[in-house]
Amino acid sequence: MIPTLAEIVHDHVSFEMEAIDRLYLNGYIPGLQSPAGVAYFLKHQHGAKFASSVLLDPISRDFEKRIDQFIKHNRIDTQRFQKGERKDEETLKRLKDFRKTEGVLYLGTAQEKMNTIRTEKRRNPTTGAVFPWLVQATAVVKVYYWYLVDEDFGPFFIKFGSYFPYPMKICLNGNEYLKRQLAKEGIAFEALDNGVLSCADPKRAQCIADGLSERKIQKLMTKWMDILPQPLSSADRSAGYQYQFSILQAEFALTQVFDRPLTGRQFFDQIIKDNLIVGHPSQVQLIFERKVTKATPGNFRTRVISDGVIPSLHVDYKNTRIKQYHKEGKALRTETTINYTYDFAVGRSLRNLEQLRAIGFAANRRLLDVQRTARDGIAGEKAFQRVNDPMKTPSGNTIAGLRFGDKRVHALMHALIVLAVLPGVVRARQLRSQLGTQPASAGKCTPGRTTYDLRRLRHHGLIERIPGKLAYTITDLGLRTALFYVHAYDGLIGPGLADILPDLKAAPSPIRTAMEKLSAAWAHHIQQTIKPAA
Repeated sequence: MIPTLAEIVHDHVSFEMEAIDRLYLNGYIPGLQSPAGVAYFLKHQHGAKFASSVLLDPISRDFEKRIDQFIKHNRIDTQRFQKGERKDEETLKRLKDFRKTEGVLYLGTAQEKMNTIRTEKRRNPTTGAVFPWLVQATAVVKVYYWYLVDEDFGPFFIKFGSYFPYPMKICLNGNEYLKRQLAKEGIAFEALDNGVLSCADPKRAQCIADGLSERKIQKLMTKWMDILPQPLSSADRSAGYQYQFSILQAEFALTQVFDRPLTGRQFFDQIIKDNLIVGHPSQVQLIFERKVTKATPGNFRTRVISDGVIPSLHVDYKNTRIKQYHKEGKALRTETTINYTYDFAVGRSLRNLEQLRAIGFAANRRLLDVQRTARDGIAGEKAFQRVNDPMKTPSGNTIAGLRFGDKRVHALMHALIVLAVLPGVVRARQLRSQLGTQPASAGKCTPGRTTYDLRRLRHHGLIERIPGKLAYTITDLGLRTALFYVHAYDGLIGPGLADILPDLKAAPSPIRTAMEKLSAAWAHHIQQTIKPAA
């Protein structure tokens, strides 16, 4: 038997951790993001008589010169990346031999396309004079990848463009931050690739993970910006031309470690089978708490992608994706990756990290709730059958089922609800008295019939007999089943049939209209496809 999601999470998860995973940031200098801003910078900060991209070249050359001096002075290894080369593999190889607490691991360089500023000639329509004009453009320029190891954050990288407006990209990992902090506090833990497998103090570990804030990231960037060569001079920075940071991509991960590998693998195989419809808009809007309409952009879908022999489940909403997979055969990993913060009406500024964190972690939990509902529907059906269908006793006797919709059973369920709120125990005469008030039980409230009803209720687990007495108590299963039977039948069956049956004069409703259209379409299909007999 494959255990249900509720059983797995309750009985077989030995360790659980929520943490920011990869965080990809954009660094930019606000005053240099437009041609007008660059023109102002050249004229007012550098005293130029006119604005031209030619004046930017000395600033870029000086930046590259200071990088070369920094490399030589600190004896830093460099690596030129070729097109298609996997930078992570080179970094992991170098990390194995890195023995310092922190420092520059190496510098990688590459040629990449980026947005920049260039000059084009314009002509004055009145005088005919030619003048330079700054415009936005793209160019292939040299970029620098600083691969660093920080005492508090572990490995991360900063990428600089070598030309105006000197864009910056930063990639750090919240799980690496967590590992570093656990080690600094002397808390024993077992590492998982890009995560934690177990920990001596789970509550403290979760507290550390929750403490990764905008302020700490800003502090990290200030520290390394003071160490590494910067494109602008100290005078420019003092004048307010400082980097600010926005969120390009944020991953929020929930790791649930299973007590044994087999449990997780069985569970995830079943998860994939049971949840191929969670990408439907009706499910996506539950997961992300966002209303999805026909006008909502994006592909709402569920995909199963296999990396080798490891399958992963992907759920898309606009530019955001949830990925779920069985990590290293030991844990269920659920990751929400937000690629465009405005999908959730949240700005990109790093100060919105806490708001995005709440959205990402809530999406992970709601996906599990949706999956639990879908997976546990199988268990719910079996529970219904155990009550609804006949059963065999250990002695071989057959006990009639409590069939949903049966008038006598419906009256019994009504009686159980009433008796459940009355003080004292349930006896045969009390049940008989309650059944006598039900129209469906008129003439059927004999002592023998009531004894038969009590026997059915007891064998199906809805009541329990008090030892040594002819009295019973209503079980939790009994009360829940009675409430379900009564409300499902009274609130759904009657009104629902009135909506869909054509011979009932019910008020117009969306369901009734849809059923009439379906009936007409089906009749048309029959006429078109079935030939009359010869």
